[in-house]
Amino acid sequence: MSVTASDLAERNAGKDLYSYQQGAINKIFQCFEEAPEDYHLLYQLPTGGGKTVIFSEIVRQYLKHHNKKVLVMTHRIELCKQTSGMLTEFGVSNKVIHSKANLEDQSDFSCFVAMVETLNNRLNDGKLDISDVGLIIIDEAHYNSFTKLFKFFEKSFILGVTATPLSSNIKLPMNDNYNELIVGETIQSLIENEFLARAEVYSYNVGLTSLVVGANGDYTVKSSEDLYTNSDMLGKLIQAYEERSKHKKTLIFNNGINTSLHVYDTFRAAGYNVAHLDNTNTKSERKKILRWFKETPDAILTSVSILTTGFDEPTVDSIILNRATKSLTLYYQMIGRGSRILKNKSKFNVIDLGNNFHRFGPWGADLDWQKIFRSPNFYLDGIMSDDELEENFRYEMPDELRAEFSKSNSVYFDVKKTYIDSIRKGESSKVVLERSIHHHAYICTENSEDIYDALDLAKKLGDDIDYRIQRYTKCISKSTFNFVEWLRDDYRKKLRAHLRENFDELFEEINGFPPEE
Repeated sequence: MSVTASDLAERNAGKDLYSYQQGAINKIFQCFEEAPEDYHLLYQLPTGGGKTVIFSEIVRQYLKHHNKKVLVMTHRIELCKQTSGMLTEFGVSNKVIHSKANLEDQSDFSCFVAMVETLNNRLNDGKLDISDVGLIIIDEAHYNSFTKLFKFFEKSFILGVTATPLSSNIKLPMNDNYNELIVGETIQSLIENEFLARAEVYSYNVGLTSLVVGANGDYTVKSSEDLYTNSDMLGKLIQAYEERSKHKKTLIFNNGINTSLHVYDTFRAAGYNVAHLDNTNTKSERKKILRWFKETPDAILTSVSILTTGFDEPTVDSIILNRATKSLTLYYQMIGRGSRILKNKSKFNVIDLGNNFHRFGPWGADLDWQKIFRSPNFYLDGIMSDDELEENFRYEMPDELRAEFSKSNSVYFDVKKTYIDSIRKGESSKVVLERSIHHHAYICTENSEDIYDALDLAKKLGDDIDYRIQRYTKCISKSTFNFVEWLRDDYRKKLRAHLRENFDELFEEINGFPPEE
C-alpha cells in the first residue's frame, strides 16, 4: 500500500510533510506490501529530520488501511509523551502505557505508546492484549533494550527508526535483528536545503591515554572523571568556551555527574549563568531548569547523557563535548542537539574536548550506513585508537595567543624529531626537554621588551608545554600519571629559571643590542 497525495490531503490535523519525508513513507509502505508480515525493517534519518513525523503518518495510514493495531516503543518516558503528542496531532487516538495506566479501556484504542521496561512488565504479567498488533514501531532502535520484547511479536511487522544504525552494544549488531535498512536523507542534504543548521567544529587536542574502556565498549565514568575534573582540563574548558562560545546559549555534555558538578562550580566561580542537570533531579527541578535554559540567552547547561535524546531546544547556539566517546551514535546525538534551525540561526558551534572529531570525522560526513549496517565490526575495527590519534596531533596556538608571539616566524617545536636526532647522536633523552625549554625561552624573549614580559608570556604556554611533555613521554615510553605531572611542573620551573638566567643574552642575540636597564 502506497501513500497517495489524496491520502495525505485527508489529514485535517498535524504537520505538512516534506518531499523527502513523503518519499520515505512510500518506500516503507512498499516494503509492507512486498515483505512477509513478520519482516523487520530499519529506517535511518538524521536527528532533526523528522523521524517522529514520518512514523506518525505511517501509523495514521496503517490504521486506515489495516484492521490491526499499532504499538510504538520508546526507551524513555519523555519520548513516550512527545510521541503520543505527535500522534494526536496526526489525528491518531492513542493510549500511553505507563506503570500506573488503567488498561480496562485498552479495547477502545488501536494505537499504544509504551516505554520498553513498562511494556515488558505488562506483557509478562499478561495485562496487555497484543494478539491483534500488526505493526511495531521502535524509536531510537539502536538501543538494545528492545530486543528482549521481540519474542512477543513474532507475527508483527517491526519498523525500527534511528539516526545511527549502529548498535549501542557491539555484541548485539543490528543486522542480527533487522532484515533490511532504508537510508534516508543525509545531514549534508538537510543542511543545504535549510532543514538543519551547519556545525562549525573547533577541536582541541586532548591526551586520552589515561582513559579506560569498559565492558560496554566506551570509556568508563571513573577514568573520564579522573581526567576531566583535573584543573588543567577545567581550565582548558573555560578557555575554549571564552574563545568560541562566550555569550552563546551553550549545552555541555560530560561523562559522569561528578564531572558535570565540577564544570558547574568552575563556570559559576567565573561569573557565568550556569545550571547543572542530571538524572537525579526531580521532574519539577528538571522542568524549572529547562525553562530557565530556554528563556536565558547566554545560559550554560552542563549535564551528563540525559539530554542526548528526547530534548529539543532550537535556541542552542553552542555544543561542548567535554568528554570522549567511542560511540558514533552518541557523538551524533550530542552534536544533533544544536542542529535545530531557526529564522536567524543557520549554524552553530561545536567545541570538541575529546578528540571525537578526529576519531569519527565531521558531523554529517558521507558515511556509508548500508556498509556499517551490514559489517559493523569492520567499521568499528577501522576507528583509530587514542594512541594513533595522538600520534598525529600537532599543537596549534589559539589565534589570540599566536598574536602575542607575532614576531616569531614559527612557534612549533618537533619533539619527536629532536628525540630521534638525539638518540642517533648517542645523547641522553633529557636534551630534548632542554632544547624545548630553550626554544620556549627564545620565542618568549623574541616577543618581549623586558624579562617581566617574557615571564608573563611563559605563563601562557601551558597547553604547548603539556603537549610537548605528552610527546616526550611517548618517545621514552614512560607515562605514569605522577611522572607526567612531575615533568610538567619541573618544565615550568626550569623555563622560568632559564629566562631569568639567559634573558639578556637572548635579547641581545635576537635584537643585536642589550635590553635597557
